[in-house]
Amino acid sequence: MTGCAALILAGGVGARLGADRPKQYLMLGGRPIIRRSIETFLRHPAVSAVRVMIRPEDRTDYGAAIAGLDLMLPAIGGTTRQESARLGLESLTSVAPERVLIHDAARPFVDFGVIDRALAALDQFAGAVPCVPVSDTLKRGTSPGAAIGGTVERAGLWRAQTPQAFRFSDILAAHRAHIGADLTDDAAVAERAGLGVALVMGAEDNIKITTQDDIARAERLIAGASETRVGTGFDVHKFAPGNRVMLCGIAVPHDQALEGHSDADVALHALTDAILGAIGAGDIGLHFPPSDAKWRNADSTIFIRHAAELVAKRGGSIVHLDVTVICERPKVGPHRDAMIARLSEILGLAPERISVKATTTEGLGFTGRREGIAAQAVATIRVPPRS
Repeated sequence: MTGCAALILAGGVGARLGADRPKQYLMLGGRPIIRRSIETFLRHPAVSAVRVMIRPEDRTDYGAAIAGLDLMLPAIGGTTRQESARLGLESLTSVAPERVLIHDAARPFVDFGVIDRALAALDQFAGAVPCVPVSDTLKRGTSPGAAIGGTVERAGLWRAQTPQAFRFSDILAAHRAHIGADLTDDAAVAERAGLGVALVMGAEDNIKITTQDDIARAERLIAGASETRVGTGFDVHKFAPGNRVMLCGIAVPHDQALEGHSDADVALHALTDAILGAIGAGDIGLHFPPSDAKWRNADSTIFIRHAAELVAKRGGSIVHLDVTVICERPKVGPHRDAMIARLSEILGLAPERISVKATTTEGLGFTGRREGIAAQAVATIRVPPRS
């Protein structure tokens, strides 16, 4: 393999945050923190593969967080950050990338500029670390309330961030040579091995989520650096012979089916159009023409995932989805929870950000005559103003 692999370290527990699960799986602006981190690397044109290091007990949370993403299988990390990084590098030997980016899963705001600067430095150095200059006056002390022990000169001091970029063979050899050294980042491992590591400019917004204050700051960053858009969708399919209908990705038993070029999931089609509309990307027919035989009997989850990926490529996120199914039969209520869970799985969106409702037309119109099913949807998304 040539090119660059990204190694995402997600083996920590985030004890200082005091949450009921590791911090990387908490929701931030409607998406898991770890998913935000991963998606940036998946979109970057220089990155050809992404692997995540996790704890074995986090498999369920991890699976829910990355649903629908095209990743290498995760690998199991070690008891320390250094060990996890080494095990991750060892796991990449079978693909042997030329370069590797090592990133903390709890840094969800990494951007292309930071990645580009780190990779560019590898033309001259074995490694590169994005950093931001220390701007505050530094004091030495033991604890709040104790006397200050002195002032530290801040000139020439920088705060290190991730992703840290390396020539793969160099950093792997450095890690193998310093097993058990308990160093705090990969640059320190490289430095201990005598490798030249460049300092490149990081970004102030590339924060690491560690405390509840960091969560609050992250929410403010999302709100302040984005605009909210709303899109609507509407779709209709008529009944045909069959024994089930597809609604929100769930097969609902019925004495008829819905007729359509794909699986005729009227709810997913309406939701897809709503998402596409919110980013001004046309409609479902533009992206998946019914004249194309490739989409005959296609699973409609393909369509809504595509729409969600377009949002992600614009640096945006889905905030809320609301779909109303309009029909006399079948009854949607008994399947509502399953539909919400399925949409949550498809999109990596928290269930509380998804609404599935149903109504009838009191016997009026084609739905009242039980000739078909209609659905209308609203999607609320958040995107950078430039998109």
